[in-house]
Amino acid sequence: MRRLIIEEPYSHAALWSRRLALFSLAVGAIAVMLARSQAVDPTATLSVFAGAVLVACVALLFAGTAAVVIWRTGRRGAGVVASGVFLAALLLCYPAYLAANAVRLPLLHDVSTDLVDPPQFSRSRAALAARGERTPEVPPPQARQEQRFAYPNIQPILLDQEADEAYQLVLRAIAARGWKIVEQTPPGGRIGVGHIDAIDRSPVMGFPADVTIRMRPLAGQTRVDVRSVSRVGRHDYGSNAERIAKFAGEIQAQLDAAK
Repeated sequence: MRRLIIEEPYSHAALWSRRLALFSLAVGAIAVMLARSQAVDPTATLSVFAGAVLVACVALLFAGTAAVVIWRTGRRGAGVVASGVFLAALLLCYPAYLAANAVRLPLLHDVSTDLVDPPQFSRSRAALAARGERTPEVPPPQARQEQRFAYPNIQPILLDQEADEAYQLVLRAIAARGWKIVEQTPPGGRIGVGHIDAIDRSPVMGFPADVTIRMRPLAGQTRVDVRSVSRVGRHDYGSNAERIAKFAGEIQAQLDAAK
Protein backbone atom coordinates (compact mmCIF):
# COMPACT_ATOMS: atom_id res chain seq x y z
CA MET A 1 0.00 0.00 0.00
CA ARG A 2 1.41 3.36 -1.03
CA ARG A 3 1.73 6.09 1.49
CA LEU A 4 0.88 9.60 0.44
CA ILE A 5 3.60 11.97 1.60
CA ILE A 6 2.23 15.46 2.03
CA GLU A 7 4.88 18.14 1.98
CA GLU A 8 4.54 21.14 4.19
CA PRO A 9 3.28 24.17 2.25
CA TYR A 10 5.40 27.25 1.68
CA SER A 11 5.13 30.14 4.09
CA HIS A 12 3.02 32.86 2.50
CA ALA A 13 5.13 35.50 4.25
CA ALA A 14 8.26 34.05 2.63
CA LEU A 15 6.71 34.21 -0.82
CA TRP A 16 5.58 37.78 -0.29
CA SER A 17 9.02 38.72 1.00
CA ARG A 18 10.63 37.68 -2.27
CA ARG A 19 7.89 39.24 -4.39
CA LEU A 20 8.18 42.57 -2.62
CA ALA A 21 11.97 42.52 -2.80
CA LEU A 22 11.83 41.94 -6.56
CA PHE A 23 9.26 44.70 -6.92
CA SER A 24 11.45 47.10 -4.91
CA LEU A 25 14.41 46.39 -7.19
CA ALA A 26 12.28 47.05 -10.26
CA VAL A 27 10.99 50.35 -8.86
CA GLY A 28 14.52 51.35 -7.80
CA ALA A 29 15.83 50.61 -11.30
CA ILE A 30 13.06 52.75 -12.80
CA ALA A 31 13.98 55.62 -10.45
CA VAL A 32 17.64 55.41 -11.45
CA MET A 33 16.78 55.32 -15.17
CA LEU A 34 14.48 58.33 -14.80
CA ALA A 35 17.15 60.25 -12.90
CA ARG A 36 19.93 59.46 -15.36
CA SER A 37 17.74 60.31 -18.36
CA GLN A 38 16.83 63.66 -16.77
CA ALA A 39 13.30 63.04 -18.01
CA VAL A 40 11.64 64.25 -14.80
CA ASP A 41 12.45 66.52 -11.90
CA PRO A 42 15.05 65.11 -9.45
CA THR A 43 12.58 65.47 -6.59
CA ALA A 44 10.18 63.12 -8.36
CA THR A 45 12.87 60.51 -8.97
CA LEU A 46 13.91 60.69 -5.32
CA SER A 47 10.28 60.11 -4.33
CA VAL A 48 10.12 57.03 -6.56
CA PHE A 49 13.37 55.71 -5.10
CA ALA A 50 12.12 56.39 -1.57
CA GLY A 51 9.06 54.29 -2.41
CA ALA A 52 11.35 51.47 -3.52
CA VAL A 53 13.25 51.69 -0.23
CA LEU A 54 9.98 51.53 1.71
CA VAL A 55 8.88 48.41 -0.20
CA ALA A 56 12.28 46.79 0.48
CA CYS A 57 11.86 47.46 4.19
CA VAL A 58 8.41 45.85 4.09
CA ALA A 59 9.99 42.86 2.33
CA LEU A 60 12.42 42.50 5.23
CA LEU A 61 9.52 42.61 7.70
CA PHE A 62 7.80 39.80 5.80
CA ALA A 63 11.09 37.88 5.80
CA GLY A 64 11.34 38.21 9.56
CA THR A 65 7.75 37.05 9.98
CA ALA A 66 8.37 34.12 7.65
CA ALA A 67 11.46 33.08 9.58
CA VAL A 68 9.42 32.88 12.79
CA VAL A 69 6.63 30.95 11.09
CA ILE A 70 9.07 28.48 9.50
CA TRP A 71 10.85 27.95 12.81
CA ARG A 72 7.64 27.27 14.71
CA THR A 73 5.58 25.33 12.17
CA GLY A 74 8.19 23.70 9.94
CA ARG A 75 6.72 25.19 6.79
CA ARG A 76 8.91 25.39 3.70
CA GLY A 77 10.46 28.58 2.41
CA ALA A 78 13.80 29.11 4.14
CA GLY A 79 15.52 29.52 0.76
CA VAL A 80 12.81 31.89 -0.39
CA VAL A 81 13.31 33.98 2.75
CA ALA A 82 17.06 34.10 2.15
CA SER A 83 16.58 35.24 -1.45
CA GLY A 84 14.09 37.91 -0.34
CA VAL A 85 16.52 39.25 2.27
CA PHE A 86 19.37 39.25 -0.26
CA LEU A 87 17.36 41.11 -2.92
CA ALA A 88 16.07 43.68 -0.44
CA ALA A 89 19.59 44.21 0.91
CA LEU A 90 20.84 44.88 -2.62
CA LEU A 91 18.54 47.86 -2.87
CA LEU A 92 19.12 49.06 0.70
CA CYS A 93 22.93 49.05 0.48
CA TYR A 94 23.04 52.40 -1.32
CA PRO A 95 20.69 54.34 1.00
CA ALA A 96 22.40 52.72 4.01
CA TYR A 97 25.73 54.03 2.72
CA LEU A 98 24.24 57.51 2.32
CA ALA A 99 22.72 57.37 5.79
CA ALA A 100 26.08 56.43 7.32
CA ASN A 101 27.75 59.35 5.54
CA ALA A 102 24.96 61.70 6.63
CA VAL A 103 25.69 60.83 10.26
CA ARG A 104 29.47 60.91 9.87
CA LEU A 105 29.88 64.04 7.72
CA PRO A 106 28.67 67.65 8.16
CA LEU A 107 25.73 69.10 6.26
CA LEU A 108 27.59 70.48 3.23
CA HIS A 109 26.87 70.67 -0.47
CA ASP A 110 29.62 73.11 -1.50
CA VAL A 111 33.31 72.19 -1.15
CA SER A 112 36.32 74.23 -2.29
CA THR A 113 40.10 73.97 -2.16
CA ASP A 114 40.25 77.67 -1.27
CA LEU A 115 38.20 78.54 1.81
CA VAL A 116 39.39 82.14 1.97
CA ASP A 117 38.56 83.09 -1.62
CA PRO A 118 36.52 80.27 -3.22
CA PRO A 119 36.53 80.24 -7.05
CA GLN A 120 33.51 82.01 -8.51
CA PHE A 121 31.26 80.49 -11.14
CA SER A 122 30.91 82.27 -14.46
CA ARG A 123 27.78 84.33 -14.96
CA SER A 124 27.93 84.29 -18.75
CA ARG A 125 24.82 83.39 -20.71
CA ALA A 126 26.19 79.98 -21.72
CA ALA A 127 27.26 79.08 -18.18
CA LEU A 128 23.96 80.19 -16.66
CA ALA A 129 21.99 78.20 -19.24
CA ALA A 130 24.05 75.07 -18.47
CA ARG A 131 23.40 75.50 -14.74
CA GLY A 132 19.68 76.09 -15.16
CA GLU A 133 20.07 79.83 -14.43
CA ARG A 134 21.55 79.05 -11.00
CA THR A 135 24.72 80.58 -9.59
CA PRO A 136 25.96 79.04 -6.30
CA GLU A 137 26.55 81.59 -3.57
CA VAL A 138 29.76 81.67 -1.55
CA PRO A 139 29.39 79.36 1.49
CA PRO A 140 28.99 81.12 4.84
CA PRO A 141 31.93 81.12 7.31
CA GLN A 142 30.37 78.36 9.43
CA ALA A 143 30.17 76.00 6.44
CA ARG A 144 33.77 76.72 5.51
CA GLN A 145 34.89 75.96 9.04
CA GLU A 146 32.99 72.68 9.00
CA GLN A 147 34.69 71.76 5.74
CA ARG A 148 38.10 72.57 7.23
CA PHE A 149 37.56 70.00 9.99
CA ALA A 150 35.78 67.39 7.85
CA TYR A 151 38.10 67.46 4.83
CA PRO A 152 41.56 68.68 5.87
CA ASN A 153 43.12 67.05 2.79
CA ILE A 154 41.16 69.19 0.34
CA GLN A 155 43.90 71.69 -0.49
CA PRO A 156 44.95 73.82 -3.48
CA ILE A 157 46.84 71.97 -6.23
CA LEU A 158 50.28 73.47 -6.89
CA LEU A 159 51.85 72.56 -10.22
CA ASP A 160 55.49 73.21 -11.11
CA GLN A 161 54.41 74.33 -14.56
CA GLU A 162 53.72 77.54 -16.39
CA ALA A 163 50.08 78.56 -16.68
CA ASP A 164 49.60 77.49 -20.30
CA GLU A 165 51.05 74.04 -19.68
CA ALA A 166 49.02 73.66 -16.49
CA TYR A 167 45.88 74.66 -18.39
CA GLN A 168 46.38 71.86 -20.92
CA LEU A 169 47.02 69.43 -18.08
CA VAL A 170 43.76 70.43 -16.40
CA LEU A 171 41.87 69.95 -19.67
CA ARG A 172 43.26 66.42 -20.02
CA ALA A 173 42.28 65.60 -16.44
CA ILE A 174 38.75 66.90 -17.04
CA ALA A 175 38.43 64.76 -20.16
CA ALA A 176 39.67 61.70 -18.26
CA ARG A 177 37.09 62.27 -15.51
CA GLY A 178 34.30 62.62 -18.08
CA TRP A 179 33.21 66.10 -17.07
CA LYS A 180 31.33 68.31 -19.51
CA ILE A 181 32.94 71.70 -20.03
CA VAL A 182 30.44 74.55 -20.37
CA GLU A 183 32.88 77.46 -20.46
CA GLN A 184 36.66 77.87 -20.50
CA THR A 185 39.06 80.77 -20.46
CA PRO A 186 42.79 80.04 -20.80
CA PRO A 187 45.21 81.91 -18.55
CA GLY A 188 46.67 85.11 -19.94
CA GLY A 189 45.46 88.56 -20.82
CA ARG A 190 45.18 91.43 -18.37
CA ILE A 191 44.06 89.32 -15.41
CA GLY A 192 46.16 86.28 -16.20
CA VAL A 193 43.86 83.84 -14.38
CA GLY A 194 42.47 80.83 -16.25
CA HIS A 195 38.97 79.56 -15.59
CA ILE A 196 36.89 76.50 -16.47
CA ASP A 197 33.26 75.72 -15.63
CA ALA A 198 32.17 72.10 -15.97
CA ILE A 199 29.41 69.68 -14.98
CA ASP A 200 29.87 66.25 -13.43
CA ARG A 201 27.20 63.71 -12.50
CA SER A 202 26.82 61.41 -9.52
CA PRO A 203 27.70 57.77 -10.27
CA VAL A 204 24.35 56.16 -9.34
CA MET A 205 21.52 58.62 -9.87
CA GLY A 206 23.36 60.87 -12.31
CA PHE A 207 22.42 64.08 -10.49
CA PRO A 208 24.42 67.10 -11.76
CA ALA A 209 27.14 68.86 -9.79
CA ASP A 210 28.65 72.15 -10.90
CA VAL A 211 32.44 72.45 -10.87
CA THR A 212 34.55 75.55 -11.37
CA ILE A 213 38.34 75.54 -11.68
CA ARG A 214 40.61 78.56 -11.29
CA MET A 215 44.23 78.53 -12.50
CA ARG A 216 46.33 81.33 -11.03
CA PRO A 217 49.92 81.83 -12.29
CA LEU A 218 52.64 82.11 -9.66
CA ALA A 219 56.41 82.46 -9.87
CA GLY A 220 57.39 79.30 -11.77
CA GLN A 221 54.20 77.54 -10.64
CA THR A 222 50.46 77.49 -11.21
CA ARG A 223 47.93 77.24 -8.41
CA VAL A 224 44.79 75.28 -9.29
CA ASP A 225 41.70 75.72 -7.10
CA VAL A 226 38.60 73.59 -7.55
CA ARG A 227 35.08 74.14 -6.23
CA SER A 228 32.33 71.55 -6.51
CA VAL A 229 28.66 72.22 -5.69
CA SER A 230 25.77 69.75 -5.71
CA ARG A 231 22.52 70.92 -7.27
CA VAL A 232 20.22 68.39 -5.57
CA GLY A 233 19.79 68.31 -1.81
CA ARG A 234 21.44 70.10 1.10
CA HIS A 235 23.80 67.22 1.94
CA ASP A 236 26.33 65.90 -0.56
CA TYR A 237 27.25 62.83 1.56
CA GLY A 238 30.91 63.51 0.84
CA SER A 239 30.57 63.42 -2.95
CA ASN A 240 32.02 66.89 -3.62
CA ALA A 241 35.16 66.29 -1.56
CA GLU A 242 35.55 62.91 -3.23
CA ARG A 243 35.14 64.53 -6.66
CA ILE A 244 37.89 67.06 -5.94
CA ALA A 245 40.19 64.40 -4.50
CA LYS A 246 39.75 62.19 -7.56
CA PHE A 247 40.39 65.15 -9.85
CA ALA A 248 43.64 65.92 -7.99
CA GLY A 249 44.55 62.24 -8.31
CA GLU A 250 43.86 62.38 -12.04
CA ILE A 251 46.15 65.38 -12.43
CA GLN A 252 48.90 63.45 -10.67
CA ALA A 253 48.24 60.47 -12.94
CA GLN A 254 48.55 62.72 -16.00
CA LEU A 255 51.84 64.08 -14.67
CA ASP A 256 53.18 60.58 -14.06
CA ALA A 257 52.14 59.47 -17.55
CA ALA A 258 53.99 62.40 -19.12
CA LYS A 259 57.29 61.47 -17.44
